[in-house]
Amino acid sequence: MQSVEVKGAPEIPGEGKPRRNACSPDKLLDFPPEATTLYENFLHGVKISGSNNFLGRRPIVDGVAQPYVWQTYSEVQQRVANFGSGLCKFGLKPKAYLGFFSINTPEYVIAELACNQYNLVSVPLYDTLGTEALKFIINQTALEFVFTTSNKGRTLLDMKESIPTLKTIITSDDADQDFIDQAHGLKVQVIEFKTVENDGKTHKAEEVNPKPEDIATICYTSGTTGMPKGVVLTHKNFMAIVCSLIFLGEKGKMIKITKDDVHISYLPLAHVYEKTSAATFIYAGCAIGFYQGDTLKLLDDIAELKPTIFISVPRLLNRVYDKVFASLKGKSKVAQWMFTTAYNAKKNALSKGQIDHWLWDKLVFAPIRERLGGRVKAILSAAAPISPDVMDFLKICFSADVFEGYGQTENAAALTISLYGDLTSGHVGPPQACSEVKLVDVPEMNYTSNDKPYPRGEICVRGNAVFKEYYKEPGKTKEVIDKEGWCHTGDIGMWDELGRLVIVDRLKNIFKLAQGEYIAPEKIENVYCKHELISQAFVYGESLQTSLVAIIVPDPDALILWAKQNNLEKYSFEELCELPDTKKHILQALVNHGKTNDLKGFENVKNIYLTTEGFSVENDLLTPTFKLKRHQAKIKFQKEIEKLYSEISQT
Repeated sequence: MQSVEVKGAPEIPGEGKPRRNACSPDKLLDFPPEATTLYENFLHGVKISGSNNFLGRRPIVDGVAQPYVWQTYSEVQQRVANFGSGLCKFGLKPKAYLGFFSINTPEYVIAELACNQYNLVSVPLYDTLGTEALKFIINQTALEFVFTTSNKGRTLLDMKESIPTLKTIITSDDADQDFIDQAHGLKVQVIEFKTVENDGKTHKAEEVNPKPEDIATICYTSGTTGMPKGVVLTHKNFMAIVCSLIFLGEKGKMIKITKDDVHISYLPLAHVYEKTSAATFIYAGCAIGFYQGDTLKLLDDIAELKPTIFISVPRLLNRVYDKVFASLKGKSKVAQWMFTTAYNAKKNALSKGQIDHWLWDKLVFAPIRERLGGRVKAILSAAAPISPDVMDFLKICFSADVFEGYGQTENAAALTISLYGDLTSGHVGPPQACSEVKLVDVPEMNYTSNDKPYPRGEICVRGNAVFKEYYKEPGKTKEVIDKEGWCHTGDIGMWDELGRLVIVDRLKNIFKLAQGEYIAPEKIENVYCKHELISQAFVYGESLQTSLVAIIVPDPDALILWAKQNNLEKYSFEELCELPDTKKHILQALVNHGKTNDLKGFENVKNIYLTTEGFSVENDLLTPTFKLKRHQAKIKFQKEIEKLYSEISQT
């Protein structure tokens, strides 16, 4: 068993007993040795790897990326202290907020480590939120200082009238005169990173180190409807996850991270997934190399860096999977036969606990392994569900240990993780050793703790990694964290025969696509239903897919009018709904209508099915208050949905 019920936990009607990681059944872990804060976490890395490589970047000369250039842990430690002192000199006091609006760079990490040393709070900002959300975050946190690049800094200056608190921009690169003049005209001070660092070098500030319960960051969720929520995470929240991962590694249940490991940082540090990953690597004294900032050149950076542990998301791993099988089609029949034979042989070996093969790894899979640099020994996928087929593919082709994690911003990114040696796919493993998890009945969706063969329900988590609150949102905090400290995730899970968690559904009308984007289908449906051709719409997205599909009930009058205008008047309403031309026209109309109404690209549907039967109370697709019953709609149109996705995959 990978998880066990908590001893002495009471029987509560309507929910299952809490479960903990079987490696730590009696205690929820909190801190790894010698580190109770993210600053002490860094000091531990310095202690282990003082003269070893820490932060690496590729200089660009005449547009060409050069080999990685490195700074050691000891060198970075001095720069962190200097930059932190400089921040204090320019007016930032303990527990003040510093905004971060930048791609991943060594300067980003140095600035964030300085926040950890001088007890400042980082507030990440990122472009995909949109300008209105950026304004909301800056105004809600009353940001005065933002660390950024000149390019992204211009975005802030363009919205300066809407963000009156902004006073100082710290640029990680050289600011040109036009940018400086624009800022001064708006009464915004521009300071270059090196200036802050040099001032701190000559004007040492007294350190005020954080305590475990102090806030480390306010990490805003991408949101689904309305503005994003600021998740308040403490130093203890992050250290609990680091502790769990280190502990499981020592127990032989996770890959054991050492100072010899190398990590490539390309997933945004603005998101808690990369932030928690980086903290774990820093504790172990690993080397962290950064990508150039262009995802199209990421594989080139990987080939140069040769990471040993690859942290990724399904969207990118799916791309590797697709490219390998697409390239196979262009090869000879002999090469295809050899690949298929090798693949099937290794797939059969997975059930016996084997990921290596002395012949096939050299003969067939070596070129594929080189795509990730040739040294990867472990791959971790998280942020969204990944297909079991892709998980098996990674184990087979890279001969690597592949882990799948599940978590949210609200629990520092890591709620569960699959364990070392478990080569089966389709689950996300047991709880982290710092958390306990229970499933609460959702009778309206027929998920209960008494379900056979396995109990199901809403996933609730409690422990040392659970966030403190939503920033300035006490009402929303109470909706998620109950009086007993349980954080309600809104996801539906199931315990399997080994006590591993399987994600089976979503409680709320919110879900993630494979690339990790949150979708609020009601918002999209409301937009679509304003189009004259649409009577009703059911928007659906599979968590293993990157796009949305929809079941559409056209408006009969509007559709017949369109038919007359296009010489299709001989067809009835029912016949029109079966015509490919009708479907093509309505789909394009919806895409255009979505763009006009500010739907993002991933929010527009990629395929539709037209039905003449309206959603109603009588056919159990609407509630008595005329709200769509999504669970029932999914069941009713399951075959149509599968066909829609099949058609997308063939285009």
